Amino acid sequence: MRNILAIAQKEIRSYFVSPIAYIVIGMFALLYGWFYSVMLQFFVRQGINMSMMGGQQVLNINQDMLRPVLQNVTVLLLFVLPALTMRTYSEERRSGTIELLLTSPVSDFQIIMGKFIGALTLYAVMLSVTFIHVGLLFVYSNPEWKPIATSYLGLLLLGGSFLSIGLFISTLTTNQIVAYISTFSVFLFLWVINWIGSFSSGWIADLTGYLSVIDHFDDFSKGVIDTTHLIYYLSLITFGLFLTMKSVDTERWRG
Repeated sequence: MRNILAIAQKEIRSYFVSPIAYIVIGMFALLYGWFYSVMLQFFVRQGINMSMMGGQQVLNINQDMLRPVLQNVTVLLLFVLPALTMRTYSEERRSGTIELLLTSPVSDFQIIMGKFIGALTLYAVMLSVTFIHVGLLFVYSNPEWKPIATSYLGLLLLGGSFLSIGLFISTLTTNQIVAYISTFSVFLFLWVINWIGSFSSGWIADLTGYLSVIDHFDDFSKGVIDTTHLIYYLSLITFGLFLTMKSVDTERWRG
């Protein structure tokens, strides 16, 4: 465990030594703030219009305001998370430091978990920036905290799945741009695979629906934790890390 944490700390430091962490967190915070502002204004206007028309329906700030914001955040992850993983292995292979890492007295599992935890920690820091906006809702309104907690759990699992896949793709190339584009392409495929299945029926539609990463997030945003979704995300994370381990093991034998 000590080796894993040491590698994770090294990864986190490397993110903040370079401009990557600051640019990614800054752009994410800026775009999240814009989504938040737009949806809040829309929510307020909706409430005013309903009161002027004498409507009896009560707007739910969780479902009518915050949920659309967090769903837009999932779109941002398609572009942001490949930037976190594109250099994880490709930069070390390009600079030659991968040989030092592979010959050090640490196992492939420790290397992979250390890098994964480092990337996941940075992602968690990125999400924590949005707590300021959520906190304002509790100051000026009375949202339900459980749907918010499950939504962030879903975002963490979704991000972890993307990061594990991104780590694997990063082991396949020395070019960070190629790693970014390849990772983004795989993310996008997992995102739209249910659209492909919508033109089919039977088991094909069921399979593509199950493989869609975004369909599994929908229940989390509603405040529902289903074991099916938990198993899906945890299985995807495990599969991505397994492929990464096999790729790193192949690199070790080549060395």
